[in-house]
Amino acid sequence: MFPSPRDRSRPHHPRQMRHVDARHHHPDLTKLLGWKAMQAEAEIPGTRWDEERRWALRMGLTGADSIEDKSIPTFARGELPHYAGINTFLKAPYAEDVLEVANYDATVLGIPFDGGTTYRAGTRFGPQGVRKISALYTPYNYEIGVDLREQMTLCDAGDVFTIPANIEKSFDQISRAVSHVFSSGSLPIMIGGDHSIGFPCVRGIAECTSKKIGIVHFDRHADIQEKDLDERMHTTPWFHSTNLPNVPAKNLVQVGIGGWQVPREAVKVARERETNIITMSDMEKMGVDKTAEMALEMAWDGVDMVYMSFDIDSIDCGFVPGTGWPEPGGFLPREALALASKVAAEGICGMELVEVAPPYDTSEITALMGTRVIVDVLGAMVSNGTLGKHKAHIDKPVSIPHGQFEGKRWSNAT
Repeated sequence: MFPSPRDRSRPHHPRQMRHVDARHHHPDLTKLLGWKAMQAEAEIPGTRWDEERRWALRMGLTGADSIEDKSIPTFARGELPHYAGINTFLKAPYAEDVLEVANYDATVLGIPFDGGTTYRAGTRFGPQGVRKISALYTPYNYEIGVDLREQMTLCDAGDVFTIPANIEKSFDQISRAVSHVFSSGSLPIMIGGDHSIGFPCVRGIAECTSKKIGIVHFDRHADIQEKDLDERMHTTPWFHSTNLPNVPAKNLVQVGIGGWQVPREAVKVARERETNIITMSDMEKMGVDKTAEMALEMAWDGVDMVYMSFDIDSIDCGFVPGTGWPEPGGFLPREALALASKVAAEGICGMELVEVAPPYDTSEITALMGTRVIVDVLGAMVSNGTLGKHKAHIDKPVSIPHGQFEGKRWSNAT
């Protein structure tokens, strides 16, 4: 029952095994993704990583003489170490001057707003939470063979200045920020915040184009009633989004809906507007591939662009406790990531990740899941060559004035 000394010591690497040694009851290792991804890594350039290390030495001074790795600076700058530094999303450059977002393929912007919550607040801290745990990641994904640092450009523009006591003024601020990023040609990636931000985010994109926009929405809740508690809340974004002239209701596809938290008011609106709902049970029966295929077909039917809205509570609350409306029975993490990636692979015009509430999180696992959704979406677009697809449809860019200032903040420099 135990292998012979010869079997224990013989090599199992494909390049070293003789044909007679191959164990035919095991799959050919060279046909597995693990082997292929290992070979593919050699084809990914490393120039930007080298550039980042040189930049770190320039910005953070060279390291102490006792440090053998001469790429380590005195002051932490850039990706390493993961536990140090002032975090942006994925340690990407901070576009403090938001006019600079035009220089990047994608721009992350935080929307710290939870004035639209109807149960428990805390999502205003979502951008901070996601940025913090995103430091755990590198820009490289082994399985899909993508290095975001080498194959795209990304910046973090910081947070929108929202107004805690005023939903409508916050919505105006959000739309203004999103329209600025979208008009620049950079892909806007919004980190919420509660789901009420879905409407002003879509509005910000819609006002920059005459083209039609579809929406793929991952959630347990329909979020399409007109009002909740007499206001536009996190249960209402898609009612108001599909009132926009270039956002047809028939191209709203909601995936994962179900359970005991779908108000009948929302169901009535969905029926009247003939939107599309794929329940969690539907997804289980059809499988991930068929579900994604159907969602894409309905969302893209007759439109020019598709927007993605990902509510973290679409995932089973056992995996994402840090959210305002936890619900059992949602997606498993692998299902959620696969679906989001397949939708993103066709190209999107913007994305929001909402309802991460750090005050209710456990070991930052909800914020971590939110981070993973975003990087998987970016990776899918890079891998499929669809990042930047939205640029062709920016035919009504906005121009927002900026203030005048000369000098340096908090500095004695002249």
